[in-house]
Amino acid sequence: MSDPNWGALAGQLQGRVFHPGDPGYRVATQVRNKRHEGIRTPRAVALAAHPEDVRKAVLWAREHDVPVVARSGGHSFAGYSLNDGLVVDLSRCSLVDVDESAGLVTTGGGARTGQMHDRLRPYELTVPTGTSPLVGIAGLTLGGGCEYASRKLGLTCDSLVETTLITADGDLLTCNESENPDLFWACRGGGGGNFGINVSFTFRAHQARDVAMCRLAWEWSDAARVIDAVQRLLPQAPHDFSLNLRIATAGIDTATSTTHRVVAISGYYFGSSQELRELVAPLLAVAPVTRQQFVDQTYWEAKGNMAHPSPVDDHFITRTRYVKQAVSDQGIQSILSWMERWPGSSNPDGGGLGMFAWGGAINEVPATDTAFVHRDTMFLASMDASWSREDSCERVRAVQDWVNGLYDDMGSHMSHSSYQNFVDPDLPAWTSAYYGANYARLVEVKRKYDPANVFGFDQGIRP
Repeated sequence: MSDPNWGALAGQLQGRVFHPGDPGYRVATQVRNKRHEGIRTPRAVALAAHPEDVRKAVLWAREHDVPVVARSGGHSFAGYSLNDGLVVDLSRCSLVDVDESAGLVTTGGGARTGQMHDRLRPYELTVPTGTSPLVGIAGLTLGGGCEYASRKLGLTCDSLVETTLITADGDLLTCNESENPDLFWACRGGGGGNFGINVSFTFRAHQARDVAMCRLAWEWSDAARVIDAVQRLLPQAPHDFSLNLRIATAGIDTATSTTHRVVAISGYYFGSSQELRELVAPLLAVAPVTRQQFVDQTYWEAKGNMAHPSPVDDHFITRTRYVKQAVSDQGIQSILSWMERWPGSSNPDGGGLGMFAWGGAINEVPATDTAFVHRDTMFLASMDASWSREDSCERVRAVQDWVNGLYDDMGSHMSHSSYQNFVDPDLPAWTSAYYGANYARLVEVKRKYDPANVFGFDQGIRP
């Protein structure tokens, strides 16, 4: 790579440019998943003050043959929001505007979900997003976006009505159903960073109705019956209801008393706690609960209570499969067997398998209407494990082997499709797993708007 004139870039921008060693560079290049820390070292980070800075940075990078990537929330599980060239940081492009009369909310490309909800709250409006307020709205939307409210309100990308995008040629394109509809289609589930840099998003907002939530837990010996009961309950449940089933284990060694195994659900319902209690009665009847909590809350109280907590230490591996048919008794026993073989780590998050309820409004959208193809599923199964810096290399390998073994084993009991927002750098057949039959159309869009693959990365759509 040639040595370009970085000073010339800084002179074109109203925002700042950070280089290795500059104050601010280390913060600007942090990765969410410390598993990928130090793998990529950007030569510079351009902190864009507005979309015109983004456009100039893209054109400069292309002129000087410098790899360029956008960074919004920086939550890519594989660290794909960094590269070894130029990172365009949109965190200052984060204004949120609410048009109450039209029921629309427009965000900058660097806004985080928590910022958007803070602006929507006074209007009692919402957009279904993820479960962390720190995640960037851009990456979340481009890859789908799901939460507890999604069975009722759909995915984040399903509420998108318009986005503006800067292409590799420096053009600012408006994308909606009538303008650049092919690119608009691709931006609803085609994955972040593939077609350009999105600098704004406009969403249709929904009424933020009060909800009820519950938390239930059982003895480990009852885990198989609980999993089976959850799978029986969901297909009959109304779209107003959702849940997350967590089967997990934590501790240093399964042979010691420090091991702790969990089978629990978090339930969510657009209605009263009494109605929610009646809905989950089959779960309460299957085995005695060790914990139960039912509470009526505002939408915003529940949003905070259901927020995904930050891990104690950010070393983790996550692999996903969609559950399209109920996991068999044999598959359930296999899940529990893997939990009992947990090798242990010093991170209290441990390892586990979550089954997040899908279906409902998610499945009502035809698979070809948006780039997000996964419209025929009951659950998103997320297999994960965490470790810390204190763990030995041997223990880290054992933890990673444990997750990979669980993932491979579930291939006999779940589908071979995966969630593109939980990007998995170890996934070999990722084109079919993330995009299925929609991948060929995504390639056509890529070829039209970025034929030189300026916005290319390890699992990027290739022209």
